[in-house]
Amino acid sequence: MMLDPRQTEADQALLLLGQRLRADGYRFTCVTPATHARVNAREGSAQAKNLRDVFGWSRPFATGLLSADELQLLERAQVLVPHGELLASTVRWSSLDELLLVHSAFPTDASDAVFFGPDSYRFAQVIHDYLQHNPTRVEHAVDIGCGSGIGALLIARAAQHAQVSAVDINPLALRYTAINAALAGVSNVSVEPSDLLDGITGTFDLIVANPPYMFDRSARTYRHGGGALGAELSLRIIEQARERLSRHGTLLLYTGVAIVDGRDALLEAIRLRLAGPEWAWVYREIDPDVFGEQLAEPGYEQVERIAAVALTVTRNR
Repeated sequence: MMLDPRQTEADQALLLLGQRLRADGYRFTCVTPATHARVNAREGSAQAKNLRDVFGWSRPFATGLLSADELQLLERAQVLVPHGELLASTVRWSSLDELLLVHSAFPTDASDAVFFGPDSYRFAQVIHDYLQHNPTRVEHAVDIGCGSGIGALLIARAAQHAQVSAVDINPLALRYTAINAALAGVSNVSVEPSDLLDGITGTFDLIVANPPYMFDRSARTYRHGGGALGAELSLRIIEQARERLSRHGTLLLYTGVAIVDGRDALLEAIRLRLAGPEWAWVYREIDPDVFGEQLAEPGYEQVERIAAVALTVTRNR
């Protein structure tokens, strides 16, 4: 995918920066916000010493740490900000296998922050497992709430004949997805604004989604799942997917669920929505305990754990 020539100079500069980092062998595995904060709080970690510190750990840096070309690209991309007497980047770059993806810098406090982290790696594994056995079945796919675009990119690379849509309500997510697609060199991804599937037409052989699933008091787009404990978006995706899956089409939903007194309310709701012979589905826990620090937040007083789960739904007829 080439960036649209109408895209801004800032987007072109960000793409060039990503190409430069990749050529230099840059790699970074993105961690949870809690881990990120702990690592950055260690003695000697207040200021960047290398590129991974700058573009992975989001640490402020002295001007002399980067080359003049790198600083110029940051300035052209409009992602360079002052940090006291130092400078900082408002974007991070993280790697997944051979892919390199731009997303928001730590901490992701802004309402339009574009998140990438451990959930993204687990989501990618769910997609990878499916595509290993079914790549030729995919003709038209969509990544709902694409964020940095990892779902769309994995599908586009594995099923190069397919038309893949990456949709999100966040303009910054669409911008970063377009840049990441161009950096990955894929030509079969289209980036479109849409609230879930409301803004696009047609049916799909494959729908993938990694929606936010927390109850977030700030209602940040990338984090707030809606409802009492963050499950509302996941249920909306299931409901819309039922109407938009083609015959034998599949939904891959990676999400999280708050477990209260051993009860999985999301699973109970799914059983009601997917009853009957039209649907074949499998629901499994991928990780029984994620983001434990969230349990200290208001609204989670009765939650005993948050589980990462994957739902695979196939339309039988």
